Amino acid sequence: MIGPKRLIKRLLHAAGFDVTRIDRQPARGPLNPLCQHRIDLVFDIGANAGQYALLARRQGYRGVIVSFEPVPAAHEMLARNAESDPLWTVHPRCALGAERGVAEINIAGNSYSSSLLPMLSAHSDAAPESAYVDRVATDVCTLDEVFPRYRSSSERVLVKIDTQGFEAEVLRGARDSLCDVAAVELELSLVPLYEKQELYDYFLRLFSEQGFQLWSLSPVFSDPRTGQTLQVDGFFVRRG
Repeated sequence: MIGPKRLIKRLLHAAGFDVTRIDRQPARGPLNPLCQHRIDLVFDIGANAGQYALLARRQGYRGVIVSFEPVPAAHEMLARNAESDPLWTVHPRCALGAERGVAEINIAGNSYSSSLLPMLSAHSDAAPESAYVDRVATDVCTLDEVFPRYRSSSERVLVKIDTQGFEAEVLRGARDSLCDVAAVELELSLVPLYEKQELYDYFLRLFSEQGFQLWSLSPVFSDPRTGQTLQVDGFFVRRG
């Protein structure tokens, strides 16, 4: 039986991609991918309470972070976590998507699995604590709309997207700004976990067409009952 990591590597190799592993432990200098690729501005989309930003700081990243979060309780905690960091800005509560508007976000019991999309049983069965418990309205804006506000011409930008199945919609609202992005980090689902979400192969094609190469993959969500890998974290960098 082929293990999940080897299967992922074979699928990517067949699609023309090579995979390079990076150290996922607290980094020492350039082993942190943000430092290695000289990132100095991070758009942290789907920040929850700021876990990604806090880890980046522990790993030695000293650049600017701009965080976006639509769930009220998580946004409040995010703002508290960023209070003492002068280079960490929390944008007013909103979701990012393909166009400006208002939507309802489903709030998960574990908070970080909250999504604008309905959750499928493949997700909730593997993680019962992620089942939805509430819904709340949120403004939706696009990355193209907010990008110029935070970015100057000299910055190397990473866009990190953790929006639980809504990643493609975020990127559809970033058609202009993506041209000025050096790297993208996002979760790639191997099986459908949310209704109408795009899976990993869609993003592999999209980023290849946009001039990015896959730099690393790391499993982030597996079904504890079977060991099946459900999501991986993909890090893409612009070629050259």
